Amino acid sequence: MSDLKLGLALGYWGAGPPPGLARLVTAAERLGYDSMWAAEAYGSDALTPLAWLGATTRRMRLGTSIVQMAARTPVATAMAAMTLDHLSGGRFVLGLGASGPQVVEGWYGQPYPRPLARTREYVAILRQVLAREKVSFDGEHYRLPHPGGSGLGKPLRSTIHPLRPHLPILLAAEGPKNVALAAEIADGWLAMFYSPYDDAYHRDALQEGFARRGATPDSFEVTCRVNVELDDDVEAAADRVRPMLALYVGGMGAKGANFHYQAFARMGFEAECARVQELYLGGRKAEAAAAIPLAMVEKVALVGPREKIAEELAAWRSSLVTTMLVSGDEARLAAIADLVHG
Repeated sequence: MSDLKLGLALGYWGAGPPPGLARLVTAAERLGYDSMWAAEAYGSDALTPLAWLGATTRRMRLGTSIVQMAARTPVATAMAAMTLDHLSGGRFVLGLGASGPQVVEGWYGQPYPRPLARTREYVAILRQVLAREKVSFDGEHYRLPHPGGSGLGKPLRSTIHPLRPHLPILLAAEGPKNVALAAEIADGWLAMFYSPYDDAYHRDALQEGFARRGATPDSFEVTCRVNVELDDDVEAAADRVRPMLALYVGGMGAKGANFHYQAFARMGFEAECARVQELYLGGRKAEAAAAIPLAMVEKVALVGPREKIAEELAAWRSSLVTTMLVSGDEARLAAIADLVHG
């Protein structure tokens, strides 16, 4: 698609807030970036930075990539979403995700099993709140009002009216079942480690979800985090991506339960993933990064000279992706905007 949008990926903080974020966001808006996206893991949250930074912009959409469902009850997430949407004049986009068992159970103290069923119930409750219905739900994972207790709980309706009852909800997904669920119940898909060269199973999963939905929606957003590294030396550019891929493939998730590993294995890199994971979990992180082949980097990232990246952008324009999420300083954001928008 020729109208590929750009979003600024803010990520989550390290030890503290990155310096100069407000200036960077202002610059991104001036450069024509469509949106900014904040994340959370087990440190900074995804919502507060958007409230702060959203006040410095007038046009950019404010998205979460992601809000972790285990961190908040469905109604608490709905309250925050409605509030931010009002404060921003209808610019908020709610990106949700299940996260993984290490964070859900280790940080939030919540059960992880059956994340798809939990997600389905979570979104159903969100829709009730946004529709200003009296919230009542009797599910396997969520029950409102709470059974037992004092017996005084009753179905309640939000006191505020949502600015947009159909506030967009996007789901983070990597596996085919999750992608199909996003197509069935959400307004978009937050993709990660998506490759425009190996997306047949993604397309099939989306069609499966749309079929269960009963129709293909008029608009369905697909965002994807894409590393863009400009350098005349392709390998040097790839070296700036390899440590991140090694972290996700090798160490982000338990052995046998790493969704990122599985995503690259589906692209044909199972042997490479096994080696990277072995090295990473063995504490040999630099060797794990070095074991990432260039072909694996180029499946999901844009690396190398400007001319090479400009040529490879054609695959992304014709892909499922509608919004490419990128990061960098103002100079890099300007260079990427020039490449994508001309």
